[in-house]
Amino acid sequence: MLFPMSIESPDVTQLLRRWSAGEPDALEQVMPLLYTQLRDLAHQRRNHVPSALSLNTTALVHEAYLKLAGSPGGNVNDRSHFLAIASRVMRNVLVDHARARRTVKRGSGAVQVELKEEVWISHIDVDLVTSLDDALKKLESVDARQGLIVEQHYFGGMTVDEIAAALELSSRTVKRDLRSARAWLSLQLSSGGD
Repeated sequence: MLFPMSIESPDVTQLLRRWSAGEPDALEQVMPLLYTQLRDLAHQRRNHVPSALSLNTTALVHEAYLKLAGSPGGNVNDRSHFLAIASRVMRNVLVDHARARRTVKRGSGAVQVELKEEVWISHIDVDLVTSLDDALKKLESVDARQGLIVEQHYFGGMTVDEIAAALELSSRTVKRDLRSARAWLSLQLSSGGD
């Protein structure tokens, strides 16, 4: 279990509710409390997305924090809900990074400067990353719940039981949706999305 749902610190819940109510400093206070879980989440994200090697785990957590800090808190219920939101933000950061790399690769005129090998590796298949993201977006438009379940399971590292609890579904329904989504995504990626 990547992040136990049963352990919910009242401080974390209270801080997340304050952030949801529009207090940006609450996010600054909650980040140190959830940093280890966010690093685990980023590591999980990097393992499931081919572009993951383009950003290291720390950079991904920090980029996600900047995106979260720049947006309104929304309605965050608890730690699991916040981690699901953070997972989506991390996915978006990785896809944006892959698209930016593809633009540079295809001659945008930008000069690539390598600072560290772990931060910028040139052999990543950025087309695969964007194809996967496009297929996930199509899935979300066809079946939003399946899209969310795929994102939480494969990119967020949540177990079937954690997803079931977070979405108030049975584990059986989550498993069925995962099987269906996998088949749909496989078909989309093998046929080029047609």
